[in-house]
Amino acid sequence: MTHRNLTETTWRETRAAAPDAIAILPIGSQEQHAGHLPMGTDTMLADAVVDRALRLLDGQAGAGNAVPDLVRLPTLPYGHSPHHLFAAALTLSAPVLGTVLDELLDSLAACGHRRVLVVNGHGGNDEIVRLAVKRFALRADVTAAACSYWTLVDTVEDEGASAADADGVAEPAHEAADRAALVPGHAGWFETSLMLAARPELVRAERPAQPPVEPPPLFDRPPYPGLTVERHGEWERVGGATDDAAGADAHDGARLLDRCARGLARAVLAFDAATRPTA
Repeated sequence: MTHRNLTETTWRETRAAAPDAIAILPIGSQEQHAGHLPMGTDTMLADAVVDRALRLLDGQAGAGNAVPDLVRLPTLPYGHSPHHLFAAALTLSAPVLGTVLDELLDSLAACGHRRVLVVNGHGGNDEIVRLAVKRFALRADVTAAACSYWTLVDTVEDEGASAADADGVAEPAHEAADRAALVPGHAGWFETSLMLAARPELVRAERPAQPPVEPPPLFDRPPYPGLTVERHGEWERVGGATDDAAGADAHDGARLLDRCARGLARAVLAFDAATRPTA
């Protein structure tokens, strides 16, 4: 096995593994996901992607490939979600979440860890986790990285299968482009499809169609590329979802989950190759 769960190790095992291993810290949130997805969607999807990526890496290690030792940390289930308080959320302010991450990362360094990867599952955390790893590397002799899992979606098909899905049926280019614009969204096609694959029992049967909202929300489609735009009351005005979830299905979700996991696995291998301790 290439990975172990921190919760299940003794302190001596933790200390022994720390110097060479990569510690992986998933983080999610507890917040509204429209009327059909549970509050913990972001946390569960971060878990699903990380766990599948670890299984892929375990399988590669069993085949004799060079795979790093990995320590899977418990998922931090709370994030920065004040924009969802109009409905329901358990949120940490940005300074508090930054402090929580600082203290967890410092604890890892004190335990002997020198390489850490934070895997984020909630858009509202993205900037905070990236700043946290930058601060961490300034104050400690470590190498740290952060990502949001949807930014690593692997578009390279295994066995040279071009752009075909798991059934070998290629998705039309225009449909693929349209759907790429929905990633990651919020409580829409992307997240709902993933949840239908990862935790279908928690997806409510009724998924009302999301009618177009005028004017369209600026946070999801800024008026010019590169802008970050926030308008007061926007999330409540659009009903808590960025796009229509009615077309989501488990088949798309399984394909997307696999691509996210393969992307994360490849990112871990690249991070290891660039940061592996030298003798």
